[in-house]
Amino acid sequence: MQRQHSLNTVQRAGNATTVRQRHPLALAILAASLAAPAGPAWAETASGKGTLELGATAITDTALGETTEGSGSYTTGASRTATRMALSPRQTPQSVTVITRQQMDDQNLTSISDVLGKTPGVTVTKLDSNRASFKARGFDIDNFQVDGIPAAFRFGNGIDQTDLVIYDRVEVLRGATGLLSGFGSPSATVNLVRKRPTRELSGYVSFGAGSWDTYRGEFDIGGALTPDGNVRGRLVTAYEDGQSFMDNLSEKKQVMYGIVEADLSDDTLLSVSLSRQSNRPEGSSWGPSTPLLDSQGNRFGMSRSFNPGAKWSAWDNTADNLFVTLEQRLANDWTLKASATRSETDAPMRLGSAASGYPDAATGAGMGVWLGRYRYQTDQNAYDLYASGPFQLLGREHELVAGISHRDVRAHESNWPFLFGGANIYQWRGEFSEPDWGRPLSKVDTRVQEDAAYLTGRFKPTDKLSVILGGRLSNWQLDSTRLDTTSGQRSKTQDLEENGVVVPYAGVVYDLDDSWSVYGSYTSIFKPHETEQDANGKMIEPEEGDAYELGLKGEFYDGRLNASLALFEVRQDNLAELDRTDPVTNRGIYRAIQGAKTRGFELEVAGELTPDWHVQGGFTHRITRDGEGDKISTIEPENLLRLSTTYRLPGVWNKLTVGGSANWQSKI
Repeated sequence: MQRQHSLNTVQRAGNATTVRQRHPLALAILAASLAAPAGPAWAETASGKGTLELGATAITDTALGETTEGSGSYTTGASRTATRMALSPRQTPQSVTVITRQQMDDQNLTSISDVLGKTPGVTVTKLDSNRASFKARGFDIDNFQVDGIPAAFRFGNGIDQTDLVIYDRVEVLRGATGLLSGFGSPSATVNLVRKRPTRELSGYVSFGAGSWDTYRGEFDIGGALTPDGNVRGRLVTAYEDGQSFMDNLSEKKQVMYGIVEADLSDDTLLSVSLSRQSNRPEGSSWGPSTPLLDSQGNRFGMSRSFNPGAKWSAWDNTADNLFVTLEQRLANDWTLKASATRSETDAPMRLGSAASGYPDAATGAGMGVWLGRYRYQTDQNAYDLYASGPFQLLGREHELVAGISHRDVRAHESNWPFLFGGANIYQWRGEFSEPDWGRPLSKVDTRVQEDAAYLTGRFKPTDKLSVILGGRLSNWQLDSTRLDTTSGQRSKTQDLEENGVVVPYAGVVYDLDDSWSVYGSYTSIFKPHETEQDANGKMIEPEEGDAYELGLKGEFYDGRLNASLALFEVRQDNLAELDRTDPVTNRGIYRAIQGAKTRGFELEVAGELTPDWHVQGGFTHRITRDGEGDKISTIEPENLLRLSTTYRLPGVWNKLTVGGSANWQSKI
């Protein structure tokens, strides 16, 4: 599956125009070392869609497979994020959105923040120049995966800046997802699915230029590494360098990704990949861009280009990942898959930002400058082993997935003394001297371990009815120690443990006809709090509850157009809500809300209205109330609209595609 040979000029997000072409010279150079004859195909059938998913590529008829690259579509034929089974969107009893490679290319969606900003039901909040937070259905998204394996997510590790050039698609499963992503959280799971090698020689070179002197280049090449095609490889790189609409803000970003797949036998596939991404910004802000109020309590504002960050301020980040997977095809169409990952992130941060205080509107005096230095390092080892396949019961064929997983995350945090300076906001140009930081004031080591076993069955009592039953059994432990570098004293700051936690899952899908299905699903919620403490310094008890979803899904044009309507309700106890901030320690103080209830609905459509007209978008409405019926989580919009579309012009203009997108949300 390959990109079009024609030259494409596309208007992209961020006012950048990108010209992309498969450069013949670049391909010719690699053709000398990459052979591309057809060889034996290691394959699996995806959800009865008439699609053969190969270890190297995907061959399709009119239907879609799991891989979206080269499909030209804004939807997918199947995903595995919900249950590990390759289920079509229609057969998945939860709301699922897939941002495909085609949509990412059309709209220049190069980061997680870009993609989630186009995803129905998800809000993206910019915290400062380089960081963002994500919420779905009013709750924080903290479940991120790469190829179905949980990613190490600690504050400051740059997950929001992850570049997407190495990924085929982004799958967003909304609602509680504890079956495969650990303890259930009622927001969403975001699964990044990497590109894989192609059996035939394929690739592209692209260059882009945009506003504020932003330049980006991408190189992607893949194909057979042996004459018989049993060993295949792929190399993907990207480099981006640009300024910003904010004064003194710039960033350099580099991405490298390499993957090799080998057919060890007709039934055995080994895959090894390495990736690295480094982000090097300068002039990073820290916290709010401008004060909302002046010293008299009146609304205060600066120009859009105002940057409170010092010129030396930077949210640096480097992420390295190693993936090894082994897939073995067994008898009777069963498959065994083992995955091992090693992830390391390093985020040394030197921050200075004129973002505190209430300035005098006449003189500009009274602005405070925050000065801080931190370093967050995260190491994760994660393993997953599962078997899947069909089985016969009462004369009918059903599916089963059984697996075990282990995750060990070690986070190391160094904190230098927090300093404070003064500035005049009208005279601020980022020319604040970087202090002599000295040695760290404290070092915090945190370790999170989780062991789990999961089991899921998809039963077919009739041709039209599917029943999914499953559960996850987890043991979880978190311990944290703090070293005071001045006294040399080490103290235990956290010691949390939860054993034998069971998260059940149930889903039902009933096909009304060839196009429409109704569905329902249930799962429980159990989420230990890691940082949320009450006024007495006691950790809030684990969040517990239930999540329900009912809906209607439609599938048209052999699955190339999908539509859905979902009604959802979430019930929670011990929901942690920020109550206030301690003025002395700057520590957030939380309260536990009992009987919280979230209700809402979602409408979504994705795919082809015609072969030349693609659309993806949705509308979400939700309200969260506490046990007394009062609204909470009011900083998130109750109504949210996302809509994106492209259209390829007819006739002699068929090389030109036009498109656009719209985002709208209600007031907060």
